[in-house]
Amino acid sequence: MVDTLTDVLHNIRSSGALVGRTLAVPPWSARFDGGASLTLATMLRGDARLVAGCARHSLLPNDVALVVGPEPFEIVSEPVARPVSYSESGPEPGQAAHAAPIGEGSGIRNVRTDGTRLSDRRCRTQLESDHTLLTGSFHVSGRVADRLLDALPRVLVVPRRAQRSSVLPLLEEEIGRDEPGRQAVLDRLLDLALVGALRDWFALPGSQAPGWYRAGSDPVVGIALAAIHDAPEQPWTIELLAREALVSRATLARRFTDQVGEPPMSYLTGWRLCRAADLLDSETMTVETIAHEVGYSNAYALSAAFHREYGVRPGQYRHGQRSEGS
Repeated sequence: MVDTLTDVLHNIRSSGALVGRTLAVPPWSARFDGGASLTLATMLRGDARLVAGCARHSLLPNDVALVVGPEPFEIVSEPVARPVSYSESGPEPGQAAHAAPIGEGSGIRNVRTDGTRLSDRRCRTQLESDHTLLTGSFHVSGRVADRLLDALPRVLVVPRRAQRSSVLPLLEEEIGRDEPGRQAVLDRLLDLALVGALRDWFALPGSQAPGWYRAGSDPVVGIALAAIHDAPEQPWTIELLAREALVSRATLARRFTDQVGEPPMSYLTGWRLCRAADLLDSETMTVETIAHEVGYSNAYALSAAFHREYGVRPGQYRHGQRSEGS
């Protein structure tokens, strides 16, 4: 059976992600405004502060931070450091004097705040022992992905002591290579770093993990959730789900609602419509096909439910998504 986190993360995959390493001499400050849906950052050497809005978060060596949403944020060595902007296209106009590229196409820059332009070779030898920042960004979209992103705070930090995986050294090593398949390896390693950071953060005391994640380990609710995610197209009823979980309907309804935050059939409807919304991005699937794929008898039934949930018909939603993509 597929667990809920796996199902959600299937829609948040790195592909051609921006991954890079920044070497810097304190004091330094980098502003990230590339519009990524999700950004991972860690200090491989040195410590820093992550500033998002009015909130500040300390980053000790090898702490991992996830920043949710496209709004700009800064990572600084000292509060008074001057920011240098980063985006997928590189520094903003006027900032070139403060940055020099590390690697071909990496989009990540060395930072030195005295205004001196440093060559790549000189940066590698002069700055290697100073602060090193590793960053990776995801551009994700879709209703299924939103179920995870909406459940996370703006910034979450996983201390080094709470981490159970060893992906960061592999990421740093791969960034320094120039071999075929490099981007594919970086994408997969970044996926692993993201999954590890989320699991480790959810396991922290007081992390406020979403109900569907906590409930996944429940011997009753977890079975019902897995059944929904494994086969949303099945004609599930509360009785059939209770039979899967080997409990009464009343027990499942009460336990599911307490742990997930909504009744089983409400969750099922929401999940089906999230799946339908994401499938509407497909140019080959008809609304009728999508309806059967997510558990509705026909396109009309899906359209009615979709309109109640999102305020538009599936065809209008598809047209809007394509117009937005254009």
